[in-house]
Amino acid sequence: MTTNFAAGPATADLWDEVRPIIDRIEALPFLGQLADGSLDPVAFTNYITQDSIYLTGYAKAMSFLAARADDRSQSRFWASSAAEAITVEEVMHEELLADSRLATARQTLLGDAVEAVPSPTTLGYVSFLVATAAARSYGEGVAGVLPCFWVYAHMGKVLIERAGHMSEDHPYRAWVQTYDSPEFDESTRQAVRVLEQELQSAPAEQAAAMRAAFEQACVYELHFWASAHALQDWDHAVFAPAVTA
Repeated sequence: MTTNFAAGPATADLWDEVRPIIDRIEALPFLGQLADGSLDPVAFTNYITQDSIYLTGYAKAMSFLAARADDRSQSRFWASSAAEAITVEEVMHEELLADSRLATARQTLLGDAVEAVPSPTTLGYVSFLVATAAARSYGEGVAGVLPCFWVYAHMGKVLIERAGHMSEDHPYRAWVQTYDSPEFDESTRQAVRVLEQELQSAPAEQAAAMRAAFEQACVYELHFWASAHALQDWDHAVFAPAVTA
């Protein structure tokens, strides 16, 4: 499936470059099971729990972009997107966790812990975004945050297509529909337009750094879904050699 969010030749080429990563995301069992409603509630709850942690860091990265943007309209866009990342999605997560199945799954995940801790992938992704937005060029920061817009908007279309006509009792209906909305599509197009402008005006070396940041963030998007499905944690024993008698 092709989703046309490209704002010009530079972003069209960029999407083509990362298409193999997007194909791997589309093939993830997590997303197939999400579409047909068979996904284990524990895996989905782990995903939205990690996503809540991620969104705090993501909003911080966009706040850095808002402060660094020379264009006032871009500054307003990043600031409002940062606020929306916290408010709108937190409300959605609270509504999802009000479902008894997901509330039970959250209890299974957290046990006696007061709150969840970021997985290695979540921590790595957030650290990459914040460091890029704060310490690298403005264009690289834009490229780093863009996949969360673009990949999610694209996958919203893919999931809607796969799910067909979702019944009212589809357990993940609300989440899927959130990312297939005209409002989110327009935010995505606006973010892509900013990167198109940055790529078109940047020297070759800086444009290459932007493309690298975009690709790195796309890889993190792939790992984020896969690691949530695998219930990734900080258990060091997973890398320990097998002990034989």
